[in-house]
Amino acid sequence: MVDEFQTVSDENLARQSQQGNLVAFEELVHRYEHRIHAFIFQTLGHDTDAREATQDTFVRAFQAINKFDASRCFASWLFTIARHKGIDCFRARIPSAGQEAGEEIDFENPAEAAARQDEAQELWRRARASLPEGQFQALWLRYAEDMDIAQIAHVLGKTQTYIKVLLFRARHTLAGKFEKTAPHPVLTTKGANL
Repeated sequence: MVDEFQTVSDENLARQSQQGNLVAFEELVHRYEHRIHAFIFQTLGHDTDAREATQDTFVRAFQAINKFDASRCFASWLFTIARHKGIDCFRARIPSAGQEAGEEIDFENPAEAAARQDEAQELWRRARASLPEGQFQALWLRYAEDMDIAQIAHVLGKTQTYIKVLLFRARHTLAGKFEKTAPHPVLTTKGANL
């Protein structure tokens, strides 16, 4: 967003936000908006609700920024808020069947990008349909958000050992399901594939 913030860590931006620097908080929103939306969308399955919960996440983060401990990981703190906002939104409505997320524009080789995106979305859809909520969220945070075990434990409010068990069970379940229909999918980060 602003060139002066490109090399500044999230935690330093949070410290600046605590001191009243609104541009620093805008940079945090810029860095995390898409990621938070994708995380919440995986729970809600409805783009409009996910966008609203994403906005609520950043409003809550702004209101609570002075409570953030800048010696901790900002991403974990923010995803914890997002998880709670997603749960609140889910509880406030009954999921509507057949509602899809809006398409994103990708200006790089449209045919290849569309094929990769479709494949990745299909893998995540199958994972979502096959796994309990906790296992799916742990898997998403690990592979789509590239969080480590400690960060995932913080976001989900569980122990690190519990998170390791969730990930093991999720991988085991998916390996059995995907083995029957296709070669093993490749696990990568940033939401590309499971």
